[in-house]
Formats: sequence, C-alpha cells, structure tokens
Amino acid sequence: MPDPRRRRLEIRDVTHVYEGKTATRALDGVSLDVFENEFLAIVGPVGSGKTTLVRIVAGFLTPSSGVVLWDGAPVAGPSPERGYVFQEEAIFPWMTVRDNLQFGLLAQGVPASEREKIVAELVTLIGLEGYERAYPKELSGGMSKMVEVARVLATDPAILLLDEPFGLLDAQTRSKMQDQLSRLWEEKRKTVILVTHDIEEAIYLADRVVVFTPRPGRVQAEVVVDLPRPRSLETRFSPAFLELKRSIWKEIGRA
Repeated sequence: MPDPRRRRLEIRDVTHVYEGKTATRALDGVSLDVFENEFLAIVGPVGSGKTTLVRIVAGFLTPSSGVVLWDGAPVAGPSPERGYVFQEEAIFPWMTVRDNLQFGLLAQGVPASEREKIVAELVTLIGLEGYERAYPKELSGGMSKMVEVARVLATDPAILLLDEPFGLLDAQTRSKMQDQLSRLWEEKRKTVILVTHDIEEAIYLADRVVVFTPRPGRVQAEVVVDLPRPRSLETRFSPAFLELKRSIWKEIGRA
C-alpha cells in the first residue's frame, strides 16, 4: 500500500567517494525517503557516512553518483530552506543571544517588529528568558547549542539537519537538551534529520531510526519508533523503549 504522507526528501542510490592519494568510499548506494514533519534519526559507527549524507542533503557536497530531490527538484547547492546545525559551536561569540537569533532574519530583510516577535518566541521555547543580552561566553554548552538550533529555526527552514548537535555535551546536559529539542519539535513540527551515534538519543527523539553499516555507509535497517509523545523520563525506562534499543543493537550487530 502506498504511503499517504507527503514525501519531502528523496535520496536515490547516493554514493560518495572522497578523492585523494587513497580514495575513500563514504557512501554506497543509499536510498531513503523522508516525509513531511517526520523526525528521522540516523545511527551508525564512526566513519559510516552519516555526516557525509546530511552534508549532501544540505547541498554542501555533491554526490559522486545518485541524486537527492527536495520536493521533486534536485538539490544543487545550499539553500535557506535546508537549515544545518553543526556539531562544533557555530554561534557568533561577539553577538548576544538576541543578535545571534535575529542574524538570519536581518539577512532576509525581515522588519524589526517581526524580528522581535520571532526572537521572543524562540527565547521562550528554548528556556532562555533573561539571557537575551548574554554573550556565548556567559552561557553553558547546552544553552549555546540551543541558541544554534533556534537561530536556524528563526528563518523557518523547511527541513532541519542536525549533525551530532549534542555530541560534545556531558550526559546530564545532553539529556536536558534532548528534552528541549523534543519540546521545540512538538511546537514547530519541522521535518528533521538527526545524525547521532547515541542510540538512546535517536529513539527518544525520532519517529524512525535508520541504521547505517560500517564504511561504506549503506542502509542496514529502518526501525519505526512507535512511542507516544510527549516523551519523558518514564519513556526512557519503558519496556517498549528498551525493546527498540535491543532491536537497533541487533541490527548494528548484523552490519
């Protein structure tokens, strides 16, 4: 039976080879669909091509072969409709939280009154009321990361690409940021692709988890995460969550 959801992203037989003294095949024949408002997570070992794939989707890289279609049109370079959050810190250290959040809006020529409205909404959603005039050096790592996510969301991209956004955070902060991101997604309902090496993070946040093989990356399995939302601490210790974790680990073991 055909899927009734709207297909936004189509990845068709994508292979990517990094050329050099020794050519490295990062991806090998990856095909994948992503649907409107879906939260998709990609997990796999280091070097399995996860980041390469989302950079291709963002338009930062051109695949060696295959095609990526957004709403039926080939991806041919970066676009504001595809927002990207890097693992490394990327907010501007010389700007306040408020100025970072409105940076993209200024570039788009959004009027001041509308900018203030959008910034105020995002500050509330990420729980940083009172920090609007703070600089990045005055924020925790988790707070800075949520500013990065919110800055990308401010320009209302059609898809949000998250490349291990919480990978450098400690476990406790990471858990809190996952809760913040989950609430933010519930509010905004964006199409999201999350790259992560953390299986529990993938299950907690996503509607579907795609498991990659070791390099060269191929799709080993797709696991539907049928857990009720909103999710909470109880979700993490539920039998259904633990069963999903066991299932994904088995798929990784088969790769």
